[in-house]
Amino acid sequence: MQYSFFDFLSLVGSLGMFLYGMKMMSEALQKVAGNKMRAILSAMTSNRVLGILTGFLVTAMVQSSSATTVMIVSFVNAGLITLKESIGVIMGANIGTTVTGWIITLFGFKVKISAYSLPLIGLGLPFIFSKSGTRRSYGELLIGFALIFMGLEYLKESVPNIQENPEILSFLHKYTDSGFFTTLLFLGIGTLLTVIVQSSSATMALTFVMCNEGWIEFSQAAAMVLGENIGTTITANIASSVGNISAKRAARVHLIFNMLGVVWMLSLFNSYTGLIDTIITRNGGASPNENPAAIPVALSIFHTSFNIINVLIFVWFTPLIQKVVEYMVPNRTKDSDEEFRLKYITTGMLSTSELSILQAKKEVQFYAKHTTKMFGFVRKMMQEEKDKKFNKLFSKVQKYEGISDNVEVEITNYLTQVSQYKLSELGRKRLRAMLKLAGDLESVADCNFNLARSVNRMREKNVKLKKSAMEKLELMFNLAEEALSVMRENLQQDELVVSLTKARLLEDQINNYRNQLKSEHLDNLANNVYSYEAGIIFNDLFSECEKLADYVINVSEALEEVGM
Repeated sequence: MQYSFFDFLSLVGSLGMFLYGMKMMSEALQKVAGNKMRAILSAMTSNRVLGILTGFLVTAMVQSSSATTVMIVSFVNAGLITLKESIGVIMGANIGTTVTGWIITLFGFKVKISAYSLPLIGLGLPFIFSKSGTRRSYGELLIGFALIFMGLEYLKESVPNIQENPEILSFLHKYTDSGFFTTLLFLGIGTLLTVIVQSSSATMALTFVMCNEGWIEFSQAAAMVLGENIGTTITANIASSVGNISAKRAARVHLIFNMLGVVWMLSLFNSYTGLIDTIITRNGGASPNENPAAIPVALSIFHTSFNIINVLIFVWFTPLIQKVVEYMVPNRTKDSDEEFRLKYITTGMLSTSELSILQAKKEVQFYAKHTTKMFGFVRKMMQEEKDKKFNKLFSKVQKYEGISDNVEVEITNYLTQVSQYKLSELGRKRLRAMLKLAGDLESVADCNFNLARSVNRMREKNVKLKKSAMEKLELMFNLAEEALSVMRENLQQDELVVSLTKARLLEDQINNYRNQLKSEHLDNLANNVYSYEAGIIFNDLFSECEKLADYVINVSEALEEVGM
């Protein structure tokens, strides 16, 4: 029987079911255990052992080192962890991905778990229609788990039957006795397959199926596993292409680490696979070189032991690896305080919903820093006597205001993209809060620009305020600056610790002082203490400060409401 195009589509569909099941289970896990995952990741420090353990745990949960490394690249891009911290996590991810092999070895072939797939879908289906987001996530978890093994079973049935298609076997046999070239060929096949399907777990499943069907021998399967270790780095490097320099460096770490591991393993390849064969046979097991049914266990041992040894070797060279990637990806751009753009999020790369919201928060913190700097420029304008310096400060405020408008649009567009993905109820609340934060910060920037225009108008019209009026404005500006400082402190806080006591106290002081100044202003106008034109500018300045403070308190209140 010929292997038709329809059979090929069945193979692709089976792989698609496997990948979709993995994606569904991964997303459900992130929602069910989202806060736990965040707690694990936030605990990462420069401690290499802790980083390795974190990488292992996360990858074991999501069943894809590619997903973990993309997540880590995103975390580095977001400034949530440093490049040095990411190295240990990436190393741990390589060990974590070996869990997939053991799951398939212990369940995929030994036990026909696919027989329980339909009952699992039946069990999970009612949860899918539940109004509770948590129950829906549990339903997705069950159905995703079922689809993984259904896809695996269909994958086994969809590969060409060697007995009925001997031409495929003869094609492979042309390259199975070419010594080191054979090893390199199958390493390349493993790399290519992983690049195509963008999942080392899916390629591992394919490798196991090929062994189970008798396509390839143990040594060729082991070479494919090495290739999968290289291929899985492509996903993170693709993701980092739209990230910042730190993200690119983290992706290069993954590539260098895995490439170096493959290089040293190739120099010992035949001896190492022979050692695994010897260990299995001496312990009463069947030889993987003689019995295809023994290959999955041998391959899992090879994959796990190789990655563990690789980590044990290179964990001591973390500082050196960091220096190498910093040399490979140099920082050619000079940071300019006047050129702030999106720093922590990129609209071209979306990761998990939890991460996306964290990235947005980090970006908002950076945004708040620059809106606060705008206020500092306005205060300098009030004191500056030289026209050249004054005009330069006013130009800075104008420039910042234009950039602020663009940044708000970009953050909003990013969050709009995130909202199209499945989010928990808390995630949706946080997303709405982030949208409001971005809007309020843009309004703070507008207030700063309005203040700058009022100061500029005062200078152009050569309006001079009396010393007492300037002192009153100075006090109002001090209160507004303190409110901005408290807002930034609240933005930097961890979850559930935002306190509004100080923020509300300042808001009350500013409101009361505005009312006092307004009353005095009307009396001063009536008594001709200053000109009408000077009075209008004076009123515009203290009123705009109070308006700015309103947007500032809105930011802190939004943070407290959702515990961000």
